[in-house]
Amino acid sequence: MPAATVTVVRGARAVAEETVLLRERARHAATTLVDGTVGLVVAPRGRLLIALTLRVEDERITAYEVIADPGRLRRLELALLER
Repeated sequence: MPAATVTVVRGARAVAEETVLLRERARHAATTLVDGTVGLVVAPRGRLLIALTLRVEDERITAYEVIADPGRLRRLELALLER
């Protein structure tokens, strides 16, 4: 999907189905602070491809944003969290 494309997915089932499409990249994911907020980055071989910001309410992820635009990725402040 082109970086400028915006997609909104609503509902647990739809999000789960969408997430399955990204499972190959999940092995390269790391928990990170993204601009001071809990998130994830996907960086195979140290090359940042995707950052995800998460909104957590009552211990559940209620929303997330996938950032893949190279310009936006360069502007993010990232801090890896210890495992």
